[in-house]
Amino acid sequence: MNHDLVCFPFSDLGSETHWQREGELLHRFNHLPPEAQHERPELLKALFAQADEVIISPPLAIARGHLITLSRKVFINYNAQIAAAPGAPITIGHHTIIAPNVQIQTGTHPVDPTERQKWAYCAKGITIGNNVWIGAGAIICGGVTIGDHSVIGAGSVVTRDVPSCVLVGGNPAHVIRELTPPDESTLYALNP
Repeated sequence: MNHDLVCFPFSDLGSETHWQREGELLHRFNHLPPEAQHERPELLKALFAQADEVIISPPLAIARGHLITLSRKVFINYNAQIAAAPGAPITIGHHTIIAPNVQIQTGTHPVDPTERQKWAYCAKGITIGNNVWIGAGAIICGGVTIGDHSVIGAGSVVTRDVPSCVLVGGNPAHVIRELTPPDESTLYALNP
């Protein structure tokens, strides 16, 4: 998938009202007492563009959650950092598992020092396919598409697209081996 680069001047960092509302919701989510855990699904629906049948372990850090789509049966473990930007959304496919301390970051900055002073930040969207497993401490950079059923090894830095049904690892991440494609007709029978 092609993710175009979008850049934002310092004068366009978003409204204070939006950041305050998102911060309040995120604080509530991250600090729910045990007797109030039943509130978690509604808070997730308020924080994200879509978040049905999703499990997220706090603490969670997000930016612009209204631009992040979580499909069904996504599991995100603690200390996730997920940051989208206008024109650079994040989509995470169904049955995807994200381990602790993973970063999914659409943002970047120009390498050229003069250009860097013109823009507060730039960003490219991220698409993560279905049934992907992202190992602990991995970093997914802007502009990346990860194919269905792939595995991202712990600590990997993903800077370019990952095909379906592969294991990748390293910095920068590279294909270590291909994986056997699953039988789609029976794959989700145990976890519909």
